[in-house]
Parts: sequence; structure tokens; C-alpha cells
Amino acid sequence: MQKDRAALKNDGESSRTVDYIRNEVADRMLERFEDIKRKFGTIVDLGSGPGHFTRLLGPESVRKVIMVESSEQLLNRDPDSTFEVSVERVNRDEEHLLQIVEPNSLDGVVSCLSLQWINDLPGMLVQINRALKPDAMFLGAMFGGETLFELRTALQLAQVDREGGISPHVSPMTDTRDISNLLGRAGFHLLTVDLDEIQVQYPSMWELMDDLKDMGESNAVIGRRPFIHRDTLAAASAVYKELHGNEDGTIPATFQVIFMIGWKPDPSQAKKIDKKSTLKNAI
Repeated sequence: MQKDRAALKNDGESSRTVDYIRNEVADRMLERFEDIKRKFGTIVDLGSGPGHFTRLLGPESVRKVIMVESSEQLLNRDPDSTFEVSVERVNRDEEHLLQIVEPNSLDGVVSCLSLQWINDLPGMLVQINRALKPDAMFLGAMFGGETLFELRTALQLAQVDREGGISPHVSPMTDTRDISNLLGRAGFHLLTVDLDEIQVQYPSMWELMDDLKDMGESNAVIGRRPFIHRDTLAAASAVYKELHGNEDGTIPATFQVIFMIGWKPDPSQAKKIDKKSTLKNAI
């Protein structure tokens, strides 16, 4: 598995050096988490990796975190001393959540940049909803459809020039409207979905692709094509600099992140006002 290989490289140091994207997204998730004024009992960090989000939590906000991660090497990369809260590490496929926890048992589920690995996202959201107690929260972040649009453009133009056609290199992703619809269909209420961007500067396209590989994200973000011709990549690097390059010779890479919050319904929650009936009663 790509994530295992990335975690093993240089005894884990290579994956640590490219934690910057997940750490930044985890920080932004924490801001949203801290806006929810309650003490959580047990939550699941779904697709936790080594615990980018869990390591930010303190005992004043959460009693216990179950870290669920399909990559054993990544899950166990960092020691327990990294965390301030009680953690339980579970090496299982995230898509088998209801084989790990009981329905209606969790006070919350969080997921920091792992949903793009899920094969059946609608089914995963249904499982998350079922695992939550009534009036419990799901907080997630995943890459949006405009992530690495600079790289996508460069690869497509280079492929047309060198190979006479286009194959998808950047995996299809989703947008905020898709996420809102999926959350609603999965049974979540009181939805909050918003977009944010993180732009990182790289010396060239080659360093960007190396970092994506060390992140274990090149399959999920770049696509699963096993081979790209070297001359196509060289052309793409030149196109990237021509179209998007900075004056100092570096290139920008934009990571679009969709943040989402949904609540499992409970009678105690505020209900939406039926505007039509309210107007009718007023008349």
C-alpha cells in the first residue's frame, strides 16, 4: 500500500517532513471543533494517519479517541507520548467502521484528509451517521475539486503535445454542493460546508510530485495511471512554470479543502422554520 511505503521510507522521517499540509488542515479543523462548546466522551478519528488532528486535542475537550487507520505503519508511526488524550489505535479499513464500533455509540467522528481514499463515500457517510449517538457531530475535511489545478492543467497540455491525447492524471474530486447533498442523503442535519485554500510554493513540479509521493497521496490526488512518459513529465514541468510560475522561479500548488460539519438528528435540536406555514399563519 502506498501509505505504508511512505511511512516506512527513511524510518518515517520522509513522511514527517511532508506533514505540513495535514498539520495545517488539522489546525483549521481544530478551530471549527473548538467552536462547539461541549465535552466529548469517545470520538473516532477516521483515517487518522499518525494522528495529525488527535494530537491537537486536550483532555478538557475529549475523553478518548479511537484512531482508525488502514495503514499499520502510518498508524503506529508516532509514540503515545505525542497525545494528551487517551488513544486506542485500530488498524482496520475505515470503510468497515460499523465492524469496529457499535451503532449509536460515538459522541463524534472526525476525519482529516482521508475521505478522498474512500471508495464508497455515500456509504461511508451513512456508516458514520449510524455510528453516532443522537445529537452527535461529524467533522471532516477532504480535498476539493480544484486541488492542484495547476498540475492538472500542465499534465493535460503536455500529454496532448507529446502523446496526442488526454488521460486523467488527477483523480476526480468533489465540490461543496456534492458534499452537502451527500451529507443530507446520509441523514445529517444542521449542515455547515465551506471551502478553504492552502497554497504552497515549490522549487519546481518535481519537488511537488516527490512530496505527494512521500505524503502517500500521489494515487489519491494524482491518479492511478502506472506510468507517465518521462518526456511528458518534462514537458509538463515546463508548461507549469510557463503558465503558473512565480517571478522568483518557484511554482505555486493550490490545495483546495472542503470542511464539513453535520449532526445526527435529535428532538432537542433546533428545527428549521417552515416559512410557508409561518406566512400562512401570519396572514
